[in-house]
Amino acid sequence: MPIHPAPAGPKEGPAGEGRSGDLTSGPILGTLLAFTVPTLIANVLQTLNGSINAVWVGRLIGESALAATANANVILFLAMAAVFGLGMATTVRVGQHFGARDIASARRTFGAGVGFCTALALLTGVAGWFWSRPVLHLMATPAGSLEEADAYLSVLSLSLPFGAVSMMLSLGLRGVGDSRTPLYAMILTVILDAVFNPLLIVGHGPLPRLGIAGSALSTALANFAGVVLMLVAIYRRDLPLRLKGAELRWLVPTLPEMRYSVIKGLPMGTQMLLFSSAQLILLGLVNREGLATTAAYSASIQLWNYLQMPPYAIATAVSAMVAQAVGAGKPERVRAVTKVGVCLNFVLTLALAAILIVADRPMLTLFLGSGSEAIPIGEHLQLICTWSFAISGMTMVLNGTMRACGAVMIPLGITFVALYPARLGFYFATHPLIGSEALWWSYPFSSAFSVALILLAYTRGRWRRTVGLDGT
Repeated sequence: MPIHPAPAGPKEGPAGEGRSGDLTSGPILGTLLAFTVPTLIANVLQTLNGSINAVWVGRLIGESALAATANANVILFLAMAAVFGLGMATTVRVGQHFGARDIASARRTFGAGVGFCTALALLTGVAGWFWSRPVLHLMATPAGSLEEADAYLSVLSLSLPFGAVSMMLSLGLRGVGDSRTPLYAMILTVILDAVFNPLLIVGHGPLPRLGIAGSALSTALANFAGVVLMLVAIYRRDLPLRLKGAELRWLVPTLPEMRYSVIKGLPMGTQMLLFSSAQLILLGLVNREGLATTAAYSASIQLWNYLQMPPYAIATAVSAMVAQAVGAGKPERVRAVTKVGVCLNFVLTLALAAILIVADRPMLTLFLGSGSEAIPIGEHLQLICTWSFAISGMTMVLNGTMRACGAVMIPLGITFVALYPARLGFYFATHPLIGSEALWWSYPFSSAFSVALILLAYTRGRWRRTVGLDGT
């Protein structure tokens, strides 16, 4: 999408409609931090919510139920990957329209994205309700947890449309510069899910005893409440994304909008699938090294999940700011936002990595216990791998910029090369020489490899011409 000068006032709407959430002017660092912090907190809360739910299920029902949720969640993650990619594509386009002050087009794009993703989630949910058991069989779900996994997945499948709308509203609001409303919705979701999980699992007062299905129903109700909160905020504050009257017809996607969402969204969803599949393969290789190594790696992953949150939040903020700058015809701001985002990510992630390395023993003890033989292994791999996330975070930020400019295939290709030929190739090439050390050193190797590729693509790629970065 070529950059053009921002349109004049008429497209902005009456009374300056659409100016709230403007990310195309003002100090870059302050704006970036103001956008990043709420997103980061929301991500932390979402992760904590999953941990809390796992505690309730494991303590109130048992290990078989916990295994059931793990199997069901893998399927749901794969089902939502495509929806997430389509949602991200919609967000980029909404941000570009909003930056250009074309509020009508932003609403049309957002409505089409919500309608398309909700319909896709509804079809997926119905399929999950009828075919949950065959899919679980294909995954070789243990017989001891099959019934519970089937009950859990069936209920969550029917709640997928609520999850899709919640995700679309969150992404859309961030696309127009509002990262606080999704945070408030996430706070409400976490509170309700944490409260209703045990009540619906064991039953209390008028509430029935639903077992593991109660945990799934609790998540569905909490997501619905989050959706309602965001919708109320959008209409009460008359935010740019609200649809009224005849505008509601935009919820039915047109062919051009669907084409854009699919062409741009599928590569983003495929990136998620590449990450998850590579992680599964790597976990299988770790399992070959023995139980203690697997335990150390599993505990380390829990810490790395939090380590990756700052890069993700910063990349989200950079993507929103860049998309608006593209729409506003400000290529110089695209470059400046990207530079500040890369530097901010490197400083924050490296500082957090240093804390994790210095305090790795007490943190690993939380998951492994003080006497575990896996702790020394965990300390060793933390020292080798953890700092590399500061490097891979740079890749995430630059990916955010390129996606916001419409370049989605390059990040997808780099992700594939970094995870498969680089990371797994490094493992198979060096494992005969250094054994399990090949697992841990594959992390910094693939991180450095991906950064080198993304820097080359960012500074030399042809996509720069379409957004006016060449010659600025």
